Amino acid sequence: MLVEFRVVNYRSIREEQCLSFVASGDKWLEGTHCVATGRTAMPKLLRSAVIYGANAGGKTNLIFALMTMQQLTLNSTRLLEPQFREQYTPFLLDADSRHQATQFEITLLLGGVRYQYGFAHDAERIRGEWLLVYQSSKAQRWFEYHYNPETGKNDWEPFSVHFKGEKKGQREIWKANTGARALFLTQAAQSNSRQLQPLFNWFANDLIVLPARSEFNLIPTLLRLEDPHYKEWVLRLMNAADIHISDIKVEKRKSQQIEFKLEPGKPPELRTFDGDLPDVEFCHKTGDGMEQWFDRRYESYGTLRLLGYAAPLLDAIENGKLIVVDEFDTSLHPLLTRYVLKMLHKPHLSQNGAQLWMTTHDTSMLDPELLRRDQVWFVEKKKDQSTELYSLTEFSPRKGEAIERGYLQGRYGAIPFLSEFLF
Repeated sequence: MLVEFRVVNYRSIREEQCLSFVASGDKWLEGTHCVATGRTAMPKLLRSAVIYGANAGGKTNLIFALMTMQQLTLNSTRLLEPQFREQYTPFLLDADSRHQATQFEITLLLGGVRYQYGFAHDAERIRGEWLLVYQSSKAQRWFEYHYNPETGKNDWEPFSVHFKGEKKGQREIWKANTGARALFLTQAAQSNSRQLQPLFNWFANDLIVLPARSEFNLIPTLLRLEDPHYKEWVLRLMNAADIHISDIKVEKRKSQQIEFKLEPGKPPELRTFDGDLPDVEFCHKTGDGMEQWFDRRYESYGTLRLLGYAAPLLDAIENGKLIVVDEFDTSLHPLLTRYVLKMLHKPHLSQNGAQLWMTTHDTSMLDPELLRRDQVWFVEKKKDQSTELYSLTEFSPRKGEAIERGYLQGRYGAIPFLSEFLF
């Protein structure tokens, strides 16, 4: 489960911002909205966090920061120099920040063990990397290094005795093979380090990010519709949304596909080939019980978006993953948004600690019967145009306080300042 995510000097984010899933001591909705960890330092973690803020406040940049960390962790050993440079997007509205490193740090609870992993980078190289592991209450510094510009080399701390290679001297081999633009975690995990595999696998398999601006991908859902149990679950979800779809089927259609290969030392290769792509059709029943099938052109964008959410939602619930959704409420009715959120909050459904991090403008969710106060976050632009992230708990709202009304009245900030515009 995600405990905390921190980022410094990334896009609109200048100073360190931290999103925390650590539950406060509030007992409200504790049995449904929190997961017990058995850890004294963080007894309970939240199942969800919802971020509000004005347009261009920086909500999406927090998600992009997590995506960039994921991209570098999984692919740093394979990125070409131009691709690596593209990952560096510092805060540009300050003379100092635009030349300083971006820094990411994430804290995870995996298999009862707490991992605190982070790194810093700029356009040229990795500037530092570290991993603290808490198998008990005391931290084990498995590895850490920082780039020394005077020597042009990394200054490494001694490896922890608790961090071992599979063979003698293997840690030093991983260290020697870690290039200037590569992360040690990536190098060691791809070289079959068993101890680092859980952390690497979380980025590879247990983090699902659905950006708002990208084209929605239906294929993961369509590929699973061959499973009757899963298909039944999808139909129940669609009909819970009052969409009235009696059946769904997947058709394989011939389509020309494009494959693009980019390998170090070789010219780019582009080839086309004929293949089958899955497409979806929906069945609606007429008033006299007759069936009528429609392809996706006849369905609303909201219907297709909900169908696209189905696979990652079920995957997260079944397997205890983190699903991150930007602008979750886009084209979805507010009651449907609440319905999906409630699914994540039901312990008998979400038995493996699934979590949801979403951004939204749907203020109807600022309901004390739906969200705890420590689940609500805001982003706001400061005077220097940098993003500030803060929790509703900082305002110590009373129990029963009308949070939605207070937010729209500007009590917590994070709203646009609108001026009269006349032609």
